[in-house]
This record gives sequence, structure tokens and C-alpha cells, in this order.
Amino acid sequence: MPSLTPDKPKKTRKKKSKKEEEKAPEEDIGGLPDFPIIFQMNENEPKEKPEIRTIGLYGTIKEDVCSEIVYSLIILDKTGKKIIPPPVDDPKGIEEIEYKPIEMIISSYGGSAADMFSVYDTMRDVRQRCDIETQGLGKIMSAAVLLLAAGTKGKRKIGKHCRVMIHGVISGQHGHISDLENEMEEAKWTQGQYIRALAAETNMTEKYIKKLIDKKVNIYLDAEDAVDLGIADIIV
Repeated sequence: MPSLTPDKPKKTRKKKSKKEEEKAPEEDIGGLPDFPIIFQMNENEPKEKPEIRTIGLYGTIKEDVCSEIVYSLIILDKTGKKIIPPPVDDPKGIEEIEYKPIEMIISSYGGSAADMFSVYDTMRDVRQRCDIETQGLGKIMSAAVLLLAAGTKGKRKIGKHCRVMIHGVISGQHGHISDLENEMEEAKWTQGQYIRALAAETNMTEKYIKKLIDKKVNIYLDAEDAVDLGIADIIV
């Protein structure tokens, strides 16, 4: 068949003498090349897998979600202890205990007050030993406001475009009047606890928070407002 590619000249192999065949080394079929192979790890790659100490709360604050967050906080608290031995030149020195921080990313429209308090009380206990660095992204509303504010002061971040919303406790109960009266008392107690807790974690007083809630509308805040009111510390 005609071809535009010129024919390659055929290579002729010189026949070796008996002496050359005896001296010639055996061919290494499939062996390694005769130059060194160096396997070098990228300097930017971590030699050890980084320890992940981040918890995500993305969505509704409810029982199944909060149970996992509570367990995660407890586990990270127990596994984050690092013992620093005394200096070599001071054998009688006392060893120090250092706790690694926990990062908690939150983006939520809110949810159950009871489940919120289960996470909040766990955070209050854990942060006595290690820092909890909270970060609010997208939406921090209703019950989520207290959880963002419950991070270690000075280490609470909020996204520049995050929206914060505060409102009172909503009770969706129905039934007999006696039942409604009982549920209303419970809702008042829950709201009182929420107000006191939020005042303890922020720059807002109980009186100020109650005044906001008594407006009976959703109070929306931007990231700068959240920092001014002490709900967060840093805008990212």
C-alpha cells in the first residue's frame, strides 16, 4: 500500500563471537533500569493525617442531630488532652496539660429549645477545659443564636453575609384550656431560661432581650450587629 511515510532503514545486528558471548552479561528481562529511582514525598503533603476536631450543625436543631453533636463534644473533649512533660533540666517540674480546641460550624434556622439546651449545657461543660471556636455561616436564627454565642469568647466567628434572627419561644400546642394554660407556663419558663442564657453569653442585658422579644416579630441582624451585641467576635 502506498505511504507518504518513508521506509525506515532496517537495522542489521552484528553476530557476536564466542568470546564476546561468554563475557556478555545475561539480559535482565523486566528488571529495573540501571539508574537509581528516588521516591520523594511532596514537601507540602502532611506526613501524618491531620486530626479533625470539627463539628457541623447544618440544619434543624432536633433530637437526632443534637445527640450526635453532644456525643462528639464529649469524645473530642476526652481525646483532646495533651500532656506536656517538664523540661529536661527541671526533673522536679510539674507536667502541664493542654487541650486542643474544638471547631463548631453552625448554619441553622433553629428548632427545638430542649435539644438546643442539651447542646448548650454540654458546651458550657466542655469549654471549661478546651476552647470551642464557633462559626456562624449563612443563617443563625432562633435557637442557633445561643449556640453561636456559647463559643469561647474571642473565638466566635460569623460570616460577612450571615443573617441572625432572634424571636420568642413558639408553642404550637392545642387542646383543652387547662392543657393550654399548662403549656403556656412551660413556654414562659423556657423563654425565661433562653433570655438568661443569651444575656450571660453576650453584651445584651435580660431587659434588652426581653424588649426585643416583646415586639412579637422576628428581629433580623447582620454580622456587624451580631458583633456589636456580643453574639460573635470576628467577621470572616
